[in-house]
Amino acid sequence: MLINLKKELWQQFGASIDMLNHAIAAWPDLYWYSEKRFFYMAYHTVVFLDYYLTLPPPAIFSSSLPFTFAEPEAIPPDAIDDLIPNEIYSKAELQNYLQRCRLKCQQFIDGLTEEKLMARWKEADGQMDYSAFEILLYNMRHVQHHAAQLNLLLRQGMN
Repeated sequence: MLINLKKELWQQFGASIDMLNHAIAAWPDLYWYSEKRFFYMAYHTVVFLDYYLTLPPPAIFSSSLPFTFAEPEAIPPDAIDDLIPNEIYSKAELQNYLQRCRLKCQQFIDGLTEEKLMARWKEADGQMDYSAFEILLYNMRHVQHHAAQLNLLLRQGMN
């Protein structure tokens, strides 16, 4: 049963990550640095994909990951949430980070046991407290949600 669960969970999660990657790849290079809304949303999605795959979650965001939080007054109006990167990373850098997260996700799912499925993923501030299985579903839904938003921006032609 667990083998089939892991196989099917990875197939769906991997497909979600692929959808995100395809949206990023489809965004015109010409607009990568000038139309920041797309970048911020893609960046936000990849960063939180990584974060939600970290068990237990870090007490604070680690400097080993390429992101930071800005002061609220410094947040550009086209930013998503309050997640502002240290710089506008290139499309290739973001896609490389996404591929590392894809591998991390596959290894996370491959390593699941019945005990690990029930391990707690709990933020230090107590806002989020899920089983490892539930945080995987939450994470997959988060990736799908933002992949769909990025595809909408693509279809709208940045209007």
